[in-house]
Amino acid sequence: MRPLTDEETKTMFEKLSKYIGENIKLLVDRPDGTYCFRLHNDRVYYVSEKILKLATNVTRDKLVSLGTCFGKFTKTQKFRLHVTALDYLAPYAKYKVWVKPGAEQSFLYGNHVLKSGLGRITENTAQYQGVIVYSMADVPLGFGVAAKSTQECRKLDPMQIVVFHQADVGEYIRHEETLI
Repeated sequence: MRPLTDEETKTMFEKLSKYIGENIKLLVDRPDGTYCFRLHNDRVYYVSEKILKLATNVTRDKLVSLGTCFGKFTKTQKFRLHVTALDYLAPYAKYKVWVKPGAEQSFLYGNHVLKSGLGRITENTAQYQGVIVYSMADVPLGFGVAAKSTQECRKLDPMQIVVFHQADVGEYIRHEETLI
């Protein structure tokens, strides 16, 4: 377990800023303590410094996980955000999409959000902007990338894709053996 290098930090923060913008600093400087990001086995963990100090007593080969996994670096050094980060990203999201109850199950099975399943969308959402997907009851379901801007969504065909799927809470069941 080690701190992220400057290049890794830059790559990860660029990905996070697509979803929460400049609210990244609110993740690190929290009122309940200082939190940091650490790399272990190509996975980035979000952990409080108190727990980090306690974890120094565990050897690297015995340490499985620490804190919350935010994502992982691929072999080509690109950062992939995991669904485990959803609870931390949702409160700070700049752009949100709400799906109708009939489209929730489709999204949770890993499908894109279609115009027919779109309930609401945040104003001024740009194309290819990172969005957090909510149910109509304001429960975060996952995140994705806006396929169309808010203005384009108004005049779309009902079967057109509005949000490209990236991760959803259904992954806890579908990929439970690889999430750690």
